[in-house]
Amino acid sequence: MHQNLFYVSIIMVCLTCIPLVRNDFWIFRVFEYPRLQKLTLNALLIALNTWFLPITVAEQIMFLALFINAIYLLYQILPFTVFAKKQIITARKPNGDNNISLIIANVYQDNRMSESYLRLIEKCDPDVILMVETNQWWQDKIDVIGKDYPHQLKMPLENTYGMIFYSRLAMREGSINFLVENDIPSIEVEVKLKSGQWVRLYCLHPQPPVPQENPRSTERDKEILIVAEKARKCNLPVIVMGDLNDVAWSYTTELFGKVSGLLDPRRGRGFFNSFNAKYFFLRFPLDHIFCSADFTLSGIKRMESCGSDHFPMCVNLQYDPPAENLNEKPIADASDLEIADEKLNADTSA
Repeated sequence: MHQNLFYVSIIMVCLTCIPLVRNDFWIFRVFEYPRLQKLTLNALLIALNTWFLPITVAEQIMFLALFINAIYLLYQILPFTVFAKKQIITARKPNGDNNISLIIANVYQDNRMSESYLRLIEKCDPDVILMVETNQWWQDKIDVIGKDYPHQLKMPLENTYGMIFYSRLAMREGSINFLVENDIPSIEVEVKLKSGQWVRLYCLHPQPPVPQENPRSTERDKEILIVAEKARKCNLPVIVMGDLNDVAWSYTTELFGKVSGLLDPRRGRGFFNSFNAKYFFLRFPLDHIFCSADFTLSGIKRMESCGSDHFPMCVNLQYDPPAENLNEKPIADASDLEIADEKLNADTSA
């Protein structure tokens, strides 16, 4: 038993260390996802090692390594718990003309529960809706909301990277772009709040770094950081939303926050794991809504499953410029900007 615990403990520590290697190959990036799962398994191994007391010096060293590993994982996860400081403050007024409510939903292209999404939209009554993995079938089913959401941008595709965007708020300068790959769209648009304030929205769904999709994270990281640069240079309030196929605590997402200066409403409030809806023990926060520091948060909620492998996310933000002095805005240092520049200039032609 001691020997088995020893080897499993080695594997556990290695799984934590692998993402520290700054390599875009999928094997180094995919193990960024299950930090909560790794912490749970690490705690179990500590308990088992406590029960079966380590005998040899090597076992005792590994026992100590598990404690250090647990502290490191806890440190990484803590910002997304209620025990951490909120990165974006709660709105002083729950609703008003400066509010904007948004739904992001990865529908899973082969899913046929469109009525569940229509009921969800009716229940949440959002101002803006972004659905991804939408093909022509999904567009035809969801277009019934067109009377209430007359402002639309749509790119249905059969490759699981289609997007449909609906807004009841007036919009301008809407465009569908292919920032990195010619079959992976993104959306850039400005919407007008009831108060008259214009807000810039960026909608993304890059490929994940997994063998069956893309064996490297280069294209995903580049697209995310291109939008970070756009957000940083924008003179309007900014919201970025979508299935980024990256966890909230990953190195790339943290770099995105520093470069863009955008805030994550989950920090200090919870994980809000949106994937995988089908397996409770394999859940990660992959669906994101970020905002500039001149917003406060009126509400954030993971909604019920609608047949997809992703839970929809609903977020209500309030434009409130004085809050910029109260929110905890991330800042990029010289090293962050250097790494971001390297990723932005990475060769994605292969």
